[in-house]
Amino acid sequence: MSALHVPLIELKGICRSYRSGDVITRALRGVDLSIHAGEFVAIVGASGSGKSTLMNVIGLIDRPTRGTYRFAGQDVAGLDRDGLASLRRNSFGFIFQQYHLIPTVSALGNVEMPAVHAGAPRAYRHRRAAALLARLGLASRMVNRPSQLSGGQQQRVSIARALMNGGAVILADEPTGALDSKSGVEVLAILKELSAAGHTVILITHDPKVAAAAERIIRIEDGLIASDSGCGVHAVLPSFAANTARPGNDAAPAFWGWLEEAVRSAFAALAVNPARTALTLSGIVIGVASVVAMMAIGRGAQVSYMEQASAIGTNWVVVGRVGESAATSLPLTPADAEAIKDLDNVSGSMPAMWEMATFQRGNVSLSAEVIGTTAEFRTVHNWNAAKGAFFTREDELSGSAVMLLGSTVALKLFPGIADPSGRSALVNNVPFLVTGVLEDKGLSARGTDRNNNMVMPLRTAATRLFGKDDLSEIVVSIADMSRLRETKDAIKTLLIRRHGREDFYIHDAASAFQKAEDERRSSNLLLGAIAAISMLVGGIGIMNIMLITVAERTREIGVRAAIGARTADILGQFLTEAIVLSAIGGVVGLLLGVLIGIAAATLFGMTVIFSITAAVGAVAGAVVMGTLFGFMPAFRGARLDPVVALSIQ
Repeated sequence: MSALHVPLIELKGICRSYRSGDVITRALRGVDLSIHAGEFVAIVGASGSGKSTLMNVIGLIDRPTRGTYRFAGQDVAGLDRDGLASLRRNSFGFIFQQYHLIPTVSALGNVEMPAVHAGAPRAYRHRRAAALLARLGLASRMVNRPSQLSGGQQQRVSIARALMNGGAVILADEPTGALDSKSGVEVLAILKELSAAGHTVILITHDPKVAAAAERIIRIEDGLIASDSGCGVHAVLPSFAANTARPGNDAAPAFWGWLEEAVRSAFAALAVNPARTALTLSGIVIGVASVVAMMAIGRGAQVSYMEQASAIGTNWVVVGRVGESAATSLPLTPADAEAIKDLDNVSGSMPAMWEMATFQRGNVSLSAEVIGTTAEFRTVHNWNAAKGAFFTREDELSGSAVMLLGSTVALKLFPGIADPSGRSALVNNVPFLVTGVLEDKGLSARGTDRNNNMVMPLRTAATRLFGKDDLSEIVVSIADMSRLRETKDAIKTLLIRRHGREDFYIHDAASAFQKAEDERRSSNLLLGAIAAISMLVGGIGIMNIMLITVAERTREIGVRAAIGARTADILGQFLTEAIVLSAIGGVVGLLLGVLIGIAAATLFGMTVIFSITAAVGAVAGAVVMGTLFGFMPAFRGARLDPVVALSIQ
């Protein structure tokens, strides 16, 4: 057969059967049919006759169970999903009875859709789609969504979409079935114009009056062709080649162009149900906000901890008495402190006793801690006078009534006085001279104010305030912390020899600070686990909402597949929606986390330090979570057969 007489569509022995349990339905029972380019064919039949199945097979959205189908001489049996999609995209245009327009997209966007999947440039798409809509009398309705159009207008949009990529073959399934008589006449007139312009038009209808508009009428009954009015053999029209011509080479769309369209479509889809979208985001938002706020507060706490540790150092150990009874333990004495000072690797030994006392000056009265000690206080704790001077060795020996105030006590007792040195105050009704003010050391690891105290000579505290010589503890500074264990053992051996028993404890500051840090880390890990669980719940929520979305938009998937979307196009579209959803949740969570951190700093005085790495990591984690949990629903949607997707109500 010469090239001029090769049928555009050639079916031989086409059968299509469906199985439902044990029941097999034979929709097509061996159809032989040839349609040449440029024909206007009407396939007529009653409901259940097989006409829609035949249209689906011709339009490559369904595969025959048996038989051979050649399109323009090519056997389509060997084409995979994307190969069939390419052929639909380049050669077919579908006009559905129910229009099947994507509700979240404007008329212009619906018409552009086939060209989007064909990878056509955006400017070309806009120009051609606008020209088609104008040609069909919809120039003023381009930005309207389907819900804002009448039935006849929606069908015209469907026709424009069918022509977007050329539409060499127009498959019209009951195109007038949902229209009023006037709109139906207009649609048939458009189909006649398309046929006259060289398009191959295949009209599926049950109405003989509608079928009469065609040049050739094929009647189908019980899956077989009952009659065919026939026609002369057509040549392969030049218009066929022209209609399938495409700007570019029908390659997959350029990534950035595809991404732009996918993101725009994703935002449009998410905006349809904002309440559901917001609820879905909640898990991701809470998770990201928790991570950001927790990391900021935790990092601030760590910095505060380091400042606290460096304020008085961690290179010291505390020796304390076990029990208060002479029967169980001997008191610690200044002599014990002097003996410890002589040990190797000991850089200072500070005897200390303390109790709470009442301070008074004028009508100001307050309670603070009194520390009786020696000048070793400065060496062991690296704590000097910020104003005035430290008490002298003579003050220690004579038990002078002198004291240094902590900065908090000085501020309260002497408000408005920059340096209270040389002034007096009462301590438990005993007058004392202020010689200076100690350096500000901030908060302790427990969060207490280190500056709410005062320091006086040890003998002064013992004779003038406490009335006893027993030390509360001995604080020992270590020269080389790498020899801490060795030095602690030496202190232990010395005191057992002096006391005749182990009636004391030795506690090192480094271990205390490390324990506090370990507890803080454990708390951070717990909060991190809670945040991770929240993000996991958010990811599951995204998967759930995407499953619902795919189910609700199954018809849209079928339409996209019918107009030539690749499997990757549909997968990418729904995966992009999941990523956009999680990214929005991540950004909102980031902002919420920042607000929580600012509130913690403002309302509770916490040190808050935000980390760009943590913020970016939290948002990226949300996006990864959305991607992972969104993949399965997206993949399920992408693998739907077009004919199955289109049939779901």
